[in-house]
Amino acid sequence: MCTFYHALGKSKRVILEILRPFMLDSDGYRPNVGIILTNDDKKVFWAKRLKKPAWQFPQGGIDEGEDIETALMRELNEEIGLTPDDVKIIAHTSEWLYYDVPEPFRRADRSIYRGQKQIWFLLKLVGPESKINLFASSQPEFDAWRWNDYWVPLRDVIDFKHDVYRKALADLAPHLFGEHDKRSKPSQDWLLYGF
Repeated sequence: MCTFYHALGKSKRVILEILRPFMLDSDGYRPNVGIILTNDDKKVFWAKRLKKPAWQFPQGGIDEGEDIETALMRELNEEIGLTPDDVKIIAHTSEWLYYDVPEPFRRADRSIYRGQKQIWFLLKLVGPESKINLFASSQPEFDAWRWNDYWVPLRDVIDFKHDVYRKALADLAPHLFGEHDKRSKPSQDWLLYGF
């Protein structure tokens, strides 16, 4: 049994069982993990794409034959330099969240590719912040980062990812703040951003 089961419990095993070893599913979606990393102040890690004015959460594809926990930890290390010892898994979304990538953003070599299907993870940074390293990989994806209030990404994310971010943040907020905490739902101000 992998540490993913230990961290989340056997009831979450269904997530692993629905994952099959392929790059794209039959509908053209690539299996992917999304990462919402939080700190002690319950702020979220927000990263700027390399040489682009776009900000997003870390995310990445699940490689063929790779289980979801391995993909999560690999992406965490490749994109921001953290290891499994630096984080604690708090929760994950209970189902795949999908988004379509608009044609202008699709690579020409992916003729049947439509977009991503993602399981989102809420992680807590338990190691030192100084371990965050955007250049841990030989192919960095980000060149800047900051801590944001939890709902800020709804305002800043590219339009085609907005609905997935809204669903992931809403699903995971009660695990971070508690169900009855007012921060587990966006304020009226966030309704302006389509929540």
